[in-house]
Amino acid sequence: MIKIVPALIAALLFGPIAPLSAQPAEPPLIGPLIAVNMSEQDRIILYDIGTGGQRTLSFGTGWHIVWGFSPDGCRVIFTLSDGAAQAKLYSARLDGTDKRDLVQYTELPSGEWGVWEAQPSPTEDRIAFTLIRPTTGADGGLEYEHHIALVSGAGDAPELYSVTGDEAEPRWSPDGRWLTYMSYTPRVPGADMNATAAPTPEGEPVNPALLVREADLWVVSADAATKYQLTNFDTGSVRAPRWSPDNELVGFVYSPSPNNETLWMIANAPNAIPTQLTVQYSLVMDMTWFPDSAAILTAIRDFHNTPDNFLWKIPLVGNTEADATLYNPDPTMTYADYPRFSADGRWLAFRSAYNLALADVTAGTWTLLDDTILGNTPPVWSPGGFEGEANCES
Repeated sequence: MIKIVPALIAALLFGPIAPLSAQPAEPPLIGPLIAVNMSEQDRIILYDIGTGGQRTLSFGTGWHIVWGFSPDGCRVIFTLSDGAAQAKLYSARLDGTDKRDLVQYTELPSGEWGVWEAQPSPTEDRIAFTLIRPTTGADGGLEYEHHIALVSGAGDAPELYSVTGDEAEPRWSPDGRWLTYMSYTPRVPGADMNATAAPTPEGEPVNPALLVREADLWVVSADAATKYQLTNFDTGSVRAPRWSPDNELVGFVYSPSPNNETLWMIANAPNAIPTQLTVQYSLVMDMTWFPDSAAILTAIRDFHNTPDNFLWKIPLVGNTEADATLYNPDPTMTYADYPRFSADGRWLAFRSAYNLALADVTAGTWTLLDDTILGNTPPVWSPGGFEGEANCES
């Protein structure tokens, strides 16, 4: 059953809730928390499931993107940018105070480099991210390198985890021991845009402008001592790595050609063999693992003869595609995207037609949060270690 609640969490989940105007000014947050930024990217909203309240954080006129929390949940991690300019990485307390600049990169002027895809470690006070910096292309023009980098939660000079300069999407394993990311390799395309071509013949001279970029997954240990290639497709590209909660598997999307996407998984081990979960070409919007690591929850369109993107539960064994089931059967919950479970697995947040939706997994109920505020990025949950704002150090 859907119940749209302009003020926040539905009374059917928590009992009667006083209007926000009747709430005490800035009560301590209890949690769990959901952090999102709005479509205008001018602020960050913290939804407090424990109190049914919300808090707005604004750090000036720049574009706000929220990426996560510190391991104790007491600080929010975000980037700010002046419009389309390069973004910089910051953290702040949950009340918006003590804003810290986290990346001290002195090799280039401040406006020439940036930060994206910040991923706080779930176990240690450090943050992986994509460092963006300019370089000179083969034709002499301006291009940009993308390196996986690391800084401490207190802020310092970045340590590079990758060196080829064409990497993206870092993701920590839940135990914080491993980091997976995408690394792109160029190759010669096939005879036409729809062809599945062979890999580039070694030593063959090619025009760099004609090359196509395709990604595979790599894994590096948290101490950077161990690194190996996780997937090794001859053609096509992977994206969206997602760790299972038990740290054993990585789910990902594989595309033999653009917009023809299938869902796969692979064990985190050198020379592991990937397993294909779906065969029908679809568009995978996003995905996450169920808390018990037994299935994947994906927002997918053009799947099972369903053109709109709904949430589907994809099992790991059996006829996985045929056995997939709708997870949000309510037909009004259309255009689903960005599913994210809370740390304890009780709650599921996701986007439905740009509105933030919330499911009580135990009760099987669904609700929309404030339908007057539209968001365009994934919701971020506070970590399991968050014990309430009152327990955060001042």
